[in-house]
Amino acid sequence: MSRNIAFEQITSPGIFVAGIAVRTTNQDGRAQADIGNLWGKFMSENIAGQIAARLSDDIYCVYTDYENDHTGWYTTVLGCRIENPDDSDGMFTALIPKGSYRLYKPHGEMPGCVVNTWQNIWIDCCGRNYIADYDLYKGDKAEIYVGVI
Repeated sequence: MSRNIAFEQITSPGIFVAGIAVRTTNQDGRAQADIGNLWGKFMSENIAGQIAARLSDDIYCVYTDYENDHTGWYTTVLGCRIENPDDSDGMFTALIPKGSYRLYKPHGEMPGCVVNTWQNIWIDCCGRNYIADYDLYKGDKAEIYVGVI
């Protein structure tokens, strides 16, 4: 199942994301259900539209507050980029810290291509810092950013 997937090494600026959150784990398929429900709520309640200070319509799915690594508990935040945490409209705010990231560009049908890319990242996870990772959805395109040491 393991295959080498291409990535680009980048430096990302510090980013604030405001939105809704869930605490979950990848164990026993829980994250798939929890994050699926989070997406359902985000779309059905037009959460993006409730973030008045959003800088664009791009959607960020942030993985942060890791208990240890990808096998433990972590927080997923689904929302939009804002300039300042004070602009969160009372929503959960996550910080994606400035730093080094591996940028993956999944290809194929959504959301399967994103899930498949993450499964390969979990297989070869050396060098990850487990501070914050994120998916960026721009229209029908996705990018995955994985924080590294």
